[in-house]
Order: sequence, then C-alpha cells, then structure tokens
Amino acid sequence: MSIDWTALGQVTAVSVGVTVAVVAVFTLGVLGLARAEDGRAGRAGAPVAGRAQACLCFLACAAVVAYGIRLIVPQFH
Repeated sequence: MSIDWTALGQVTAVSVGVTVAVVAVFTLGVLGLARAEDGRAGRAGAPVAGRAQACLCFLACAAVVAYGIRLIVPQFH
C-alpha cells in the first residue's frame, strides 16, 4: 500500500483554507447582525445594511455547506 503524500497535503490545505474562510464569512455575518442591532440606537441606514450583510454572509455559508453535502452524497451526482 502506498500513500500519495502530495495529494494528502493538498486535501489538508484546501480543507483548512475553506474552513477558515467559512468561519470568517460567518463572523462577518454575526458582525452585520450586531451592526443592525446597534443601528437601531441611532445610526441611520445601519440596520438595513447590517441585515443585508448578515443575509449575504449566511447565504454564502449555507451555499458552501450545501456544495459539500452534494460532493459527499452519491445520489446527488
């Protein structure tokens, strides 16, 4: 049995990179929700922009998760 260390390293690097990216995008979504809540106290336009930012970020995270599930489940191919 032989292990292709290059392929294993590539899979590991891509997995770590995508994980960090999804966590960063989710964090930006939480930040958008926080800005929306903070905007109710006084800044005009902040609630709409914050909610829009949060929706886009959470939709991006959901798309990445759905794509991952599509890759794993053989019935979707």
